[in-house]
Amino acid sequence: MRVRMKVDGVTYEDDVEPRKLLTHHLREGLGRVGTPIGCDTSNCGSCTVLIDGDSVKSCSVLAVQADGADITTIQGLATGPEGTGAEWHPVQKAFQQHHGLQCGYCTPGMVMAAVDLLKRNPNPTEDEVRHGLEGNLCRCTGYQNIVKSVLSAASELRGDGPIAGSFQDAPEPAGASA
Repeated sequence: MRVRMKVDGVTYEDDVEPRKLLTHHLREGLGRVGTPIGCDTSNCGSCTVLIDGDSVKSCSVLAVQADGADITTIQGLATGPEGTGAEWHPVQKAFQQHHGLQCGYCTPGMVMAAVDLLKRNPNPTEDEVRHGLEGNLCRCTGYQNIVKSVLSAASELRGDGPIAGSFQDAPEPAGASA
C-alpha cells in the first residue's frame, strides 16, 4: 500500500506491506534508528513517538495507519539552525543533566512521552509525572532521576529555569583535583 507521512519535518511517500509496524517502517524504511524496537507488544514504551503531537507506541500502529500523519521521533525532537538538530529539547537536556538514563534503551520513549505529558500538563506534580510515564518501562534507574528530569524540564519550559541538583551541580569530592 502507498503511504505518505511527514517524519521529523520531511515528507516521505513509500510502498509498505499492510502488516508492517510503524516502528519497523521508521527504522528499516526511513532510517530513523533512534526509535528502538523493544518488545513489539506495546508493553515497554521504548518505541514511543509523537503522531500528530500525541505520544504513541509505534509498535502498536501499522505504517498504513500513519498515512497522512505528522510524526516526530527522538531524532527530530532537537532543533537548530536549518534543522541541524544542534539544540536539544529541554526534556533531552534535563535527562542528560539529571542523569535520567543509564543504559539508554528506554530513553527515547521516555523523552517522547515526557514531551507529550508536559504539553498536556506544564506544571505536573511528582505523582502526575509517575502516572504520565507509567506505560514506559526502565530496568536501570528506579525512575527517581527520570522523574527529576521531567520536573526540571517542566520548570525550564515554564520559564522558571531548570531545577538544581544535577550531577554536574555536585560539589567536588574532598581531595579531588582537576
